[in-house]
Amino acid sequence: MFIYLSKKIAIPNNIHLKCVSWNKDQGCIACGGDDGLLKVLKLETQSDDARFKGLAAPSNLSMNQTLEGHRGAVQVVTWNEQYEKLTTSDQNGLIIVWMLYKGAWYEEMINNRNKSVVRSMSWNADGQKICIVYEDGAVIVGSVDGNRIWGKELKGSQLAHVAWSPDSKILLFGMANGEVHIYDNQGNFIMKMAISCLVAAGSVSIAGIQWYAGTRGYVRPDCPCLAICFDNGRCQIMRYENDENAICIDTLMNVVSIQWNHCGSVLAVAGFLRASTKEKEFNVVQFYTPFGEHLRTLKVPGKQMSGVAWEGGGLRIALAVDSYIYFANIRPDYKWGYCCSTVVYAYTKPERQEYCVVFWETKNNEKFVKYVKSLMSVTTSGDFCILASKADETQLQEDAGLETGNSARYVLILCNSIGTPLDSKYIDIEPLFVTMTKTHVVAASKEAFYLWQYRVAKKLTAMGINQVTRTKKGGKENVYHIDVNPSGTSDGSSDFSKAFTPTQDPICCITATDKTLIVGRESGTIHRYSLPNVALLHKYTSNNRAYYLSLNCNSSRLAIIDIAGVMTLLDLDVSAASDGGPNRGSADPSKFERKDVWDMKWANDNPDLFAMMEKTRMYVFRNLDPEEPIQTSGYICNFEDLEIKSVLLDEIMKNPDKPNKDNLINFEIRSLRDSRALIEKVGIEDASQFIEDNPHPRLWRLLAEAALQKLDLKTAEQAFVHCRDNQGIEFVKRLGNLHSEPMKQAEVAAYFGRFEEADCMYLEMDRSDLAINLRIKLGDWFKVMQLLKSGSGACDDTLLQQAYNAIGDYFADRQKWVNAVQYYQQGLNQERLAECYYMLEDYAGLERLTAELPENHKLLSDIGEMYATVGMCEQAVNAYLKCNQTRAAIDTCVHLNQIAEDEAKKKSNPLRVKKLFVLAAQLVETYQEQVKTSQQSKTKGNKSEVTSALAGLLEVDASSSEIHIVDTAWRGAEAYHFFLLAQRQLYAGHMENAMRTALHLREYEDIIPAVEIYSLLALCAASSRAFGTCSRAFIKLESLEGQSPDQQQLYKDLALEIFTKHAPKDSRMVEAHLSDSSEEKLPTCIVTGLPIQEYQFWMCSVCKHCALEQEISKYNTCPLCHTVL
Repeated sequence: MFIYLSKKIAIPNNIHLKCVSWNKDQGCIACGGDDGLLKVLKLETQSDDARFKGLAAPSNLSMNQTLEGHRGAVQVVTWNEQYEKLTTSDQNGLIIVWMLYKGAWYEEMINNRNKSVVRSMSWNADGQKICIVYEDGAVIVGSVDGNRIWGKELKGSQLAHVAWSPDSKILLFGMANGEVHIYDNQGNFIMKMAISCLVAAGSVSIAGIQWYAGTRGYVRPDCPCLAICFDNGRCQIMRYENDENAICIDTLMNVVSIQWNHCGSVLAVAGFLRASTKEKEFNVVQFYTPFGEHLRTLKVPGKQMSGVAWEGGGLRIALAVDSYIYFANIRPDYKWGYCCSTVVYAYTKPERQEYCVVFWETKNNEKFVKYVKSLMSVTTSGDFCILASKADETQLQEDAGLETGNSARYVLILCNSIGTPLDSKYIDIEPLFVTMTKTHVVAASKEAFYLWQYRVAKKLTAMGINQVTRTKKGGKENVYHIDVNPSGTSDGSSDFSKAFTPTQDPICCITATDKTLIVGRESGTIHRYSLPNVALLHKYTSNNRAYYLSLNCNSSRLAIIDIAGVMTLLDLDVSAASDGGPNRGSADPSKFERKDVWDMKWANDNPDLFAMMEKTRMYVFRNLDPEEPIQTSGYICNFEDLEIKSVLLDEIMKNPDKPNKDNLINFEIRSLRDSRALIEKVGIEDASQFIEDNPHPRLWRLLAEAALQKLDLKTAEQAFVHCRDNQGIEFVKRLGNLHSEPMKQAEVAAYFGRFEEADCMYLEMDRSDLAINLRIKLGDWFKVMQLLKSGSGACDDTLLQQAYNAIGDYFADRQKWVNAVQYYQQGLNQERLAECYYMLEDYAGLERLTAELPENHKLLSDIGEMYATVGMCEQAVNAYLKCNQTRAAIDTCVHLNQIAEDEAKKKSNPLRVKKLFVLAAQLVETYQEQVKTSQQSKTKGNKSEVTSALAGLLEVDASSSEIHIVDTAWRGAEAYHFFLLAQRQLYAGHMENAMRTALHLREYEDIIPAVEIYSLLALCAASSRAFGTCSRAFIKLESLEGQSPDQQQLYKDLALEIFTKHAPKDSRMVEAHLSDSSEEKLPTCIVTGLPIQEYQFWMCSVCKHCALEQEISKYNTCPLCHTVL
């Protein structure tokens, strides 16, 4: 981040300020001071010009109201943002609650204990409660409507500060002696907080207690959010109130006030530096991360600072110093990048622990979202992006496919411009600094840097992809310690163990191009390495610690922005700098210096051009000569073709879910603007001379386009030659071969993208064929169809059909299947029509299409497969048979039968399993009938009917002998039919019939699990008092394989309980029935489950199963296959 002072507001009559607070929602600033001073100010920033949005917009006071009511010095001001209320207190203990009414602030409530002075006030996170603490130990908690909830006096204690926890369940009280006590929200004491940042005993007081409520999310899931700071500069940051691993900071200053920013990512600590000598003390604001890392130091003029407050968006802070309010602008270090016309940025959401990473494709205004946990940085180059984050077990398994035991702590994820992960690497060193080129990714910790030569799958053959996945190391990644001087041979290693050796001079920043790597160290030393073979080429020294480094396009010059925002230049390659051509200026880069710089970007196509951001102004430098500044606060995305693309990230972050193209701005540099003005106002000849003096491919291209507009082909050709545009040269030659001026003008209009104008010109010349060809090249098939139907020329049916199909493809690609069907029907595209019917689940339309297709059509096989995938087996068989794919039809039948068997193994509903078996058997019957009919029709012309029937039967037998699908299907159906029948008989009280049906189930152990059969048999036998049969069923159950010992013991215990009471014998009637059924194999009645011993019985015409005539007469359908009788 970078910070600089931007504005100062003086308080009338030189009244000293005591406190300041900034309403984060409404933007109002409240400041209190001596003599009862209380003011409410508001900075209005509005601008119609998109370039002047954000910090670059002029800020004027839209509100400046003095609130009357206090007589003593106002010491405490606090906002209730949810209810738009302001609460203030003075040195006399008077508390006033102010409300906003018709644009002005008025008194709403007044309270005064007349006993002590208020030291601190705090509203809870939802604005429902306020806690007020007095110096004498009194505590009052009240509601937003002014009612007192509870009060308490802490005897013997002097209070100084109070803070609510984010969930409003905890209250922290800061005592005057430096202790912090923890209470619940009802005023009950819990414990004293352990203060670990104070190393020596002594008299200290608390400067501030700030507990971030998490309203904008957290930068990390375990992010500290409770800051307690003492006046001696000691500070501790905790995750919760009893955190034993608090982060301790020594700010080396006398602290007056502390404040979190809007999202809890930066803590501002305001005060003054201690005077180690007799020098004058000065005010400073130190900025820290929640993890205690120092970010920046801001020096503030004045004698005594009394307060600090953040703006709601975290882009400005207000500082109360003496009788002034100073404003400082902040340029945050957003996690963002720009690659391939895509802006990549990350932000946090309160409801999610992960970072939301947005890939905003600016050309089509499309965005792609990816969630990354513990994101550390976003780095871009070319067409790709690197996301660096902490690794966890989920990432190890999903993203990299590595074993769970991998000990890597960090991950680098390579993504394309829409956020699709292409590759990833797990590393042990912390990637504090990351840069990338077209071929390499460099990640550095404070002690070492890691080099990964990445490869993208789309540039590899299949063999290359397999090789990359098999050999992850393969010499493509190395680690180098910063204190080792590599020679470019084999100094690097993929072993991370040496990367953790401490160093006296840590790394602070890095940058790289395709052939050079630059590493900056905290001492100011800069290392220059070669790439791809890493060798230390040179060490440079600087007086200041570098914060940002950037190399120009030919790696001859390095831009350095130090920690104070001072930008300097360093020539790396003197020969390249001296041989830079006539455009190299005589200015000495070593003397170049600019202050308050927070962003810069070199031009991609000119080593002497760069753009930099200085406060709220953008400067463009050519040969170290600046152009006039441009007022903006955008972050520079890209500098190429004399155009600068800038993005207003501050505006995007206000509503990151909906990025707006208005926040993306293009700036043209002066030479491009001047060239365009010369062409428009003076003429091509003078503009040509100016461009020759200031050559650039973009300027020559601009001249060529202007010459084409005026059909000055000679000048256009010369300009295309200068910018090496072969396509433009060919286009000019093609124009020279045309003899018609209108034709040339039409071609030029098409070349510049004025297609409507070109169409009109072609049609006026009666050349509709050229208009149609132009639209075909553009892929605008809607316009092609319109031109064909307009009657402007002979309508080609083939071309019209092609247009219908292309428009159908347009809708199909966007999954608008209904629209696609209409055009495919007109285009007679049966293949795509079938696909659309399938996607729409319009199986009636698919059946109509099947009937329309001729026999043996290649599409019938695909349609059969579509039917099979959705379980419409009968239609699938019909389609397969129509194209003579008998094997596929049989496989479909087998597949349905296998589904039934799988359902049986899953112990699904028996009725469902029976239905599946019946459906499979009926399908096979249909198939056999169709095969028999087709064979009969083939042989009937040459043979007699008897011979024809015999041939059909032989065909059926041949197929059946290959796969016994018919018997298997009906066998499964009858097994589950009798299984259900036995249970119905048992529940109906027909115990003996149920037992005899259950005995019949012993033939189907290959279909129904044996444990189900014999359990049912044992139950039915016991119910009919056939204990001999029951005993044999129990013996079978105890001897079944696959039973657990516990299950077998249960069977034994139950058998023992039954047969100690009943002898294991059957009655004579049961024995007689058993002997009758075992004498010969008789057909079984599907109604009663009993053997049929009569000569006359009923047989189903479909499933060929039998039943007694007197029993079947009670039914309207076959009990097994449900065929209507």
